[in-house]
Amino acid sequence: MDARRFRTLFSLSLAVVDTFMLSLAFALAFRVRRDLPIPTEAIEMGSFRDYVPTLALFAGSVVAVFFLFRLYHLVRASSRVDQFYATVSGVTVGTLLGVALQYLVLKNGPYEVNLSRLLVGYYWVGGVMLVTLGRAVLEITRDVLRSRGWVQDRVLLIGAGESAELVLQKIQGSPFLGYHVVGLVTHNGQTAPPASGGVPILGVADDVPRLIETQAVDEVIIAVPDAPDEELVRLIDLCQRDRLSVKLIPNVYDILASGVTIDDLGGLPLLSVRDVALRGWKLAIKRAMDILGSAAALVLFSPLMMLTALLIKLDSKGPVFFVQERMGLDAKPFPVLKFRSMRADAEVGGPGWTVKGDPRITRLGRFIRRTSLDEFPQFINVLLGEMSLVGPRPEQPAFVEKFRRRIPRYMGRHREKAGLTGWAQVNGLRGDTSIEERTKYDLWYIENWSVWLDIKIIIRTVARVFFDRSAH
Repeated sequence: MDARRFRTLFSLSLAVVDTFMLSLAFALAFRVRRDLPIPTEAIEMGSFRDYVPTLALFAGSVVAVFFLFRLYHLVRASSRVDQFYATVSGVTVGTLLGVALQYLVLKNGPYEVNLSRLLVGYYWVGGVMLVTLGRAVLEITRDVLRSRGWVQDRVLLIGAGESAELVLQKIQGSPFLGYHVVGLVTHNGQTAPPASGGVPILGVADDVPRLIETQAVDEVIIAVPDAPDEELVRLIDLCQRDRLSVKLIPNVYDILASGVTIDDLGGLPLLSVRDVALRGWKLAIKRAMDILGSAAALVLFSPLMMLTALLIKLDSKGPVFFVQERMGLDAKPFPVLKFRSMRADAEVGGPGWTVKGDPRITRLGRFIRRTSLDEFPQFINVLLGEMSLVGPRPEQPAFVEKFRRRIPRYMGRHREKAGLTGWAQVNGLRGDTSIEERTKYDLWYIENWSVWLDIKIIIRTVARVFFDRSAH
């Protein structure tokens, strides 16, 4: 099936499934309120047929709100956490709108019914749960179809540098995205990235108009973030075809621009490009989350941590803990704690990156690194206030000194406490990956912090521990 028709069909299916699930939620809420004494005595509500107009208003209101919230505008790859949050928001606003319309439209009319608050509450809970379930089933079905190559968009990738390599890795490692890269187009004499995986080079930038037609391209991704603005405009102009999607990989200055805010100095307008979202009362909230989260984790996981410590002693010679100086808030050093996953003499020759298949890693070390058990002692760092649950991952002083000279705004990472996990890590940038890309993600996190963003990162981290086996 054509990918564009499939997206239209999928959007319509979402609306149908949402309507069905919301209607089912209302019917269940009616039965529970009428028949079960939860939490108060059941009440006489008459026939369900009398409530059908109210059901239509409630379900229609939520679907309308979903449409306004763009929940039928399909995103290529969105977080399950974000989707759940959007569902809760949409059902909440839609339910409130349904209540208002019920009183405005049906009040004192032939379809007026006893709309109890518990019925509305049951409907809200059921609506959130059932809509989430229905959407999950549809999305899993869509992802399976994409993974099997049944419904894919044909993509032309412009660029062959580090950014293009990162895009290729994402696409080739995520078949559920529904992308098929038909080929690469080089820019300014670039060569194919190492991870091209057999993707052919089809030409240079000036060949793009011809390739769009001959390769039946649905989407163009421009991965040349360091190109001048004039060149980017030229590349976009080359992608002239009806309904062709064009996406750009931003550079660090685009990331900066996304956080620009307008302030004033006695009436003089100023642009703030280096603001910090985490300040004032927000600091107190984040610290409270850190204390409660780390204390709960240390109590909950204490048996597992004791067992891990015992196994480390039995597996290899050396201490249980690996203590290393890292840089945290304001670039101040602190001792980070980890369970030892390498031989005791692993850093005799000096600090170095850990790479996949590193011979210094012990047998048990491979397991605890893959499951992130080696990071659990850092809950102690969090409880002591040296780290946070979420933030940029701390680096060794030697690497910080090296990166600060090479990467623009690298030291901006140190405007917040280092984190046990971070925005870059949950987006796959961990271990032996691009420092430049990690820095972009870390800066975005610092300038866009919110309680919800921290919760989202923690949930995604937990999910990666159980489902991601790419860690090393």
